[in-house]
Amino acid sequence: MRPAGLIGILLIVFGAIVLVIGGVSYVKDRNKVDLGVAKVTTEERGFIPPWLGAVALVGGIVLVMSGRRRGDAV
Repeated sequence: MRPAGLIGILLIVFGAIVLVIGGVSYVKDRNKVDLGVAKVTTEERGFIPPWLGAVALVGGIVLVMSGRRRGDAV
């Protein structure tokens, strides 16, 4: 399978999951500091909205379809 097709399939799966769940929230650790006895960390929270899942789904379908068209022509 071509890389574009594989990326397209991954985008389809990711987009479908985000749409079914209704968005995905995540937490990212930032600025870890170890002061001996105490540790200081900062968390950054984010959210992936459902419309971005729809864009990923459509983009994945386009990549898979374009990969198939080029594969048939060769």
